[in-house]
Amino acid sequence: MDTKKSRVEVIVVPSFPWQSHLNQLLHLSCLISTTYNIPVHYATTSTHLRQVKLRFNSQTHLQNPHIHFHEFPTPDFLSPPPDQNSSNKFPSHLQPSFDASINLRHPTGMLLRKISATARRVVVIHDTLMAYVVQDVATISNAESYIFSPVSALNMSFRSLKDLKSLHSLEELKELPSIEGNMTPEAHKFFALQFNFHSLAAGTLFNTCRSIEGTYLDLLDKEMNSRNKQVWAIGPLNSNTKSDRRKSNREHKCLEWLDKQTPKSVLYVSFGTTTTMPDEQIRELALGLEQSKQKFIWVLRDADKGDIFAGDVKRDPLLEGADHLIANRYVERVKEFGMVVNDWAPQVDILGHPSTGGFMSHCGWNSLLESLTAGVPILAWPMHSDQPRNAFHVTNILKVGLAVNTWEQREQIVPSSTITRVVKRLMTSKEGEEIRRRAEEMGVALRQAVEEGGVSRLELDSFIAHITR
Repeated sequence: MDTKKSRVEVIVVPSFPWQSHLNQLLHLSCLISTTYNIPVHYATTSTHLRQVKLRFNSQTHLQNPHIHFHEFPTPDFLSPPPDQNSSNKFPSHLQPSFDASINLRHPTGMLLRKISATARRVVVIHDTLMAYVVQDVATISNAESYIFSPVSALNMSFRSLKDLKSLHSLEELKELPSIEGNMTPEAHKFFALQFNFHSLAAGTLFNTCRSIEGTYLDLLDKEMNSRNKQVWAIGPLNSNTKSDRRKSNREHKCLEWLDKQTPKSVLYVSFGTTTTMPDEQIRELALGLEQSKQKFIWVLRDADKGDIFAGDVKRDPLLEGADHLIANRYVERVKEFGMVVNDWAPQVDILGHPSTGGFMSHCGWNSLLESLTAGVPILAWPMHSDQPRNAFHVTNILKVGLAVNTWEQREQIVPSSTITRVVKRLMTSKEGEEIRRRAEEMGVALRQAVEEGGVSRLELDSFIAHITR
């Protein structure tokens, strides 16, 4: 038998321009290619391939000979700058990028047909928001597709379950916040287009673990099995590609600073790549962190644009508006216990550092998994999309975090006094110690889940056995 024809090859199609979506699927690509020696083709636009490679925390894994990168021409789109004063924090400035992604159907189809000609089976793993782009898989006899969910099983349940009564009947979800009106009409239209093609997939992969989302995964299992589709929970994906700092030439100044701090003493503050805070809120946060007198690393940067390499001049929010918070004076005042970073920071390494004791976060699913895998508790401050439900999950169900602000008060400026109080509550109180203990126990469980014989690793083994059948 022709050895090429006996081979299964995987094509991974991430959504752009969201960094967390690009990142999760690159982790999965590295895991499949490294652990199972299966050829994996990671295909996205040239701009966003450059972006995700630049920010990936383990460059060694990118050198694996079984992983192949394919650059599609970046479609033309004009993306406005993020609007920090918008009442709706959904990143509507990225809508032109979402719309432009539709143009990737043709080059993706060409790649599919090329690889299917020499492989026994082609397996397409695609982001939930790229279902339209990979629809041609249905026309290729030796190809099949699987959805990759970059959001939690809880959030996916609301999209996938025909009968939501079983979900709504769960006592733990009685106070789950509504996220109606959380997205723009344009985003709803784009998402609806993608969901129309989800029926083409043979199953769904979740970057989650049954130890934290077993209830919702069981409901999805039952629903999907009735449709002759399968579900695999294979996360958290980030724990398999930790970087080796000591061998890296990309040592970051904040890691050197963390090396000098005492264990679990530092609060890491970052709100992801899609949120730009209003200047007034930035000033309140700055004062709140300063007045708490707790050690902190604060990643203060504007949201990503559709093209992060566009070269626009970055604004410095601390220089704007209030004399008492002129940037150099603020940084000088807090230098004994705080650090402000105005660019990309190595989040996985920061969260995994022994000196990190808390994470003030927007509660994106990727960030939450990175934090919980490291055993670091959360100060939850959701901004948009699935984040309010993620925050509720962390604070009310898993009980490994505290809320900075309620979702119902999201349009109000959170005062510095509130920020100071909640920071101290996590970092210095008995309650905070108990929350940290639960987070550390959860971190152990999540790390064990992806080790050989662990519950998530067994599910990934099952998926690999299924696609190589």
